[in-house]
Amino acid sequence: MSLTIGDKASRTRTITDEDVRLFAQVSGDDNSVHLDEDYAASTIFKRRIAHGMLTTSVISAILGNDLPGLGTIYLSQSVRFKVPVFIGDTITATVELTNYREDKRIATFSTTVVNGDGVLVLEGEAVVIAPATT
Repeated sequence: MSLTIGDKASRTRTITDEDVRLFAQVSGDDNSVHLDEDYAASTIFKRRIAHGMLTTSVISAILGNDLPGLGTIYLSQSVRFKVPVFIGDTITATVELTNYREDKRIATFSTTVVNGDGVLVLEGEAVVIAPATT
């Protein structure tokens, strides 16, 4: 497999209550806006929202499994959150190769996540070391 500027990969998943609760447990982020319906109702969101980093983790799944794939090592990830993701939202994360330094196997990807209505949830950039087999 070789990397070519413009290569893309996507993953879609529905964010569940269980996802949010497990992420809170693993990460230690038990902010009430994620876990408590009554508290969340009093916020600007009016209901519980998923952790931003849970949403971002779908990008990690693409990079580590699909493009470039197994053996990929993260160097950096920038993220700009645009709108919240709610429990029950179906999101699609996409990565697109924008730069590749073949001698060092350093790949730069634009990263986006949209919700089921096509609204941009987050955007950013990931830089990774691609596997040697790429």
